Amino acid sequence: MVFALLLASFAAAAVLNERPARIVTLLLYVGAVLLALRFTDFPARAVRRLRWGLIAGSVIVAAAVVVSGRLIEGLAALWTATILLLTVSVVVGRVLRHRVVTMQTVFGALSAYLLIGFMFAALFTAAAKLTTTPLFADGEPADPNGIQYFAFITLTTTGYGDLTPAGQPGRSLAVLEALAGQIFLVTLVARLVSVLGTERRRSARDDATPEP
Repeated sequence: MVFALLLASFAAAAVLNERPARIVTLLLYVGAVLLALRFTDFPARAVRRLRWGLIAGSVIVAAAVVVSGRLIEGLAALWTATILLLTVSVVVGRVLRHRVVTMQTVFGALSAYLLIGFMFAALFTAAAKLTTTPLFADGEPADPNGIQYFAFITLTTTGYGDLTPAGQPGRSLAVLEALAGQIFLVTLVARLVSVLGTERRRSARDDATPEP
């Protein structure tokens, strides 16, 4: 369900105008983190407080975006990035605790990868709103579609070259995201392959053991 909500947020950012897209995607991200928190090892009281804090904060931020300017939109993007960072940590922690690779494990890894892209898209949005330097060179607009597109081609290190950061902090964020994407693939995917290999070897030994 988390993966489905993330796909819905991707579609919303692609088809909606800037302000509605920010509100809808924020609500979908909150839904994703609330679902992810159901599977944490946090104390129940801490989870309840965290849930209510996320809901209250997100409602306030969504209401502020309706009537806000660049400053509030930038702060709202930082709030969104914080929510996504929390969701990444919860999902990755859950995936790493799996001892057997299942469909839940696969969807968890895919969700974490998407979450990293969305988190950096929110950070790029914050940079565009909170700084006077244009985010992209050559006068390219920093709208939700362009930022989301740039975030994911940077995450995958595709590097088409049609959008490039004009200066700081965009360049630093781009480097950090590219590194995060590669580290994620090297570490988490390697972990899943290791678990899968262990599972297969254990299954092969069980099949080879003669019955008494």
